[in-house]
Amino acid sequence: MSTLSPSPAYPFRFWMLCLSSFLFSASFNMIIPELPNFLSRLGGAEYVGYIIGLFTLTAGLSRPFSGKLTDTIGRLPVMYFGVAVCVLCSLLYPLVGSVFMFLLLRLVHGFSTGFTPTGESAYVADITPLERRGAALGIFGLANSLGLAAGPAIGGEFSRYISLDALFYCSSGMALLSILVLLNQRETLPHPQKFRLGLLRIRRDEIFEPRVLPPFVVMLLTFFCYGTVLTVTPGFSEHLGIANKGLFFTFYTLSSVCVRFLAGRASDQYGRVTILRFSTLIMAAAMVLLGFAEDKTLFLGAAVLYGIGAGMNSPTLYAWAIDLSQPERRGRAMATVYIALEAGIGIGAFASGWIYGSDVTAIPYVFWGAALLCLLAFGFVLLGRFPKRVGK
Repeated sequence: MSTLSPSPAYPFRFWMLCLSSFLFSASFNMIIPELPNFLSRLGGAEYVGYIIGLFTLTAGLSRPFSGKLTDTIGRLPVMYFGVAVCVLCSLLYPLVGSVFMFLLLRLVHGFSTGFTPTGESAYVADITPLERRGAALGIFGLANSLGLAAGPAIGGEFSRYISLDALFYCSSGMALLSILVLLNQRETLPHPQKFRLGLLRIRRDEIFEPRVLPPFVVMLLTFFCYGTVLTVTPGFSEHLGIANKGLFFTFYTLSSVCVRFLAGRASDQYGRVTILRFSTLIMAAAMVLLGFAEDKTLFLGAAVLYGIGAGMNSPTLYAWAIDLSQPERRGRAMATVYIALEAGIGIGAFASGWIYGSDVTAIPYVFWGAALLCLLAFGFVLLGRFPKRVGK
């Protein structure tokens, strides 16, 4: 009598997608610690806040297009396009010779994150069942965040031993590798259409998916912190005498790793809103501590606390957005939430860059402002009334 072996909790293609997400996010973040100095050498020190701000601006503007295309031509083509942009832009940085060209390249580079994560998130939702969605998105978000956080640490370490141009080429190679691991994946969108220019016409109702307004609001408020961290911590690290300007992200990553999977499972069991009440408070506390940090110990301790909060926050928000969305509008729903992510990071980067202005005495006010927005997010999830789950 034959027996069937139990199916794995998550298919092999899920793990390959996680690996791809890690490589992709690390590829464009590994150059972040060196970009402020690179821009300063070009004569654009006053534009440090634009490094992240312009990148996220284009990413946010491209989200309605990526969301619509994800729901029409398929998940995989959207991923491939984003990676192709990332590979090309990283190869072009060594050729930049002016502030204008650098800022223009940052604008173009942002298209990569406007497309690839939208396709990836919809793909994950397609291949995981509802009862394991929070846990699956926790694992997937962990892979992405590992790349986001480990990238600057890797880049900061590499830059001590290799040239800056070589760092850019490494970034391009890592992005290329992220798509090579997906070459045998099959499309999950039923009946995908062929691409045509008419699909680039975006109607008003295709820009924003109203059912995911609650996670949109929380994402917008809490990701202001990440824009602030990306912009200010490299200079703050240098001020505190920390040689590796990506070390903050190493500690942030390690703490995030410890909670992401458990937070995803907890959100499946206890509800998305319950977990978000804890995560928003923890992130607010981390920003307050960063504002008071005057030595390496408190600085890295705040990084750990921030990682815990962010590790609970992101997968819960993504799962909540999918819960609230119609399956046939899943790409648009994820694009809407990603618009909030990009807007939060971009506004955080622009605002913190403007307030900071390379003046370390202004750093506490930057972080305390971010803490206030996290407290607003806490109030929203504490007092709000939200629609019921509809996603399958």
